[in-house]
Amino acid sequence: MFLTRRFPKALAGVTVLFLSAGAYSDPLNQAIDTGLATNKAAVDSQKTIDRLGDQTQKMLEEYRTASRHADTLQTYNKHLKDLLASQQQEKASLERQLDQIEDTQREIVPLILRMLDSLEQFIALDVPFLPEERQERLSQLKDMINRADVTPAEKFRRIIEAFQVENEYGNTIEAYRADLELGGSVSSVDFLRLGRVALYFQRLDGSETGYWNKETHTWETLPSSYRNAIRDGLRIARKEAAPDLLTLPIPAPEVSQ
Repeated sequence: MFLTRRFPKALAGVTVLFLSAGAYSDPLNQAIDTGLATNKAAVDSQKTIDRLGDQTQKMLEEYRTASRHADTLQTYNKHLKDLLASQQQEKASLERQLDQIEDTQREIVPLILRMLDSLEQFIALDVPFLPEERQERLSQLKDMINRADVTPAEKFRRIIEAFQVENEYGNTIEAYRADLELGGSVSSVDFLRLGRVALYFQRLDGSETGYWNKETHTWETLPSSYRNAIRDGLRIARKEAAPDLLTLPIPAPEVSQ
């Protein structure tokens, strides 16, 4: 009887205990699940924060790089603007120079033509020494004037050069041999030029000596007494003899009326 009465109490107590554990298992599991879910959410949030932080840092670096590039571009753009302004000024200066050159060319061409005419007239009126050489130079200048491939500057330079050559003739003495028409026949003679003051001739055998008469524009014979003086003058001009005093007839200068 004793055992029969107590055993059910113990069984009942155990039963109550197990019922109580079963009753509390669901809230605990829920709490654990909730905690795990919260931890997972926190981890995910931290990962998101870290990712966003990395993205923010990357964007910040990109911004700094872009900012540096922008500063560099601004500096470069300023340099380009300054360079462009300088080029524009240089272009304007060159255009002005080209305009001036065109104006100068328009002015220099008529000047060259006038100078060429003056040179031709001067040679025609001058003492007739080296006629072939001087006429050849004049012909070359005339041909050059009409050439399109020669610049006005080069034409002007050549004209000036020709005037300089003609000018030098007035400061030198010269001896040369050429043909001369005398008495209706052509003979080879020696010429003696004293600047532009006088021009003499002498036959190769010394049989005749003469000079150019500026007034009559003809060749005239000199007395035989001048033969040796002209011969000595020829030797001095050829540097075959030392300079010396010579007695030569000098045409009187023309008197203006």
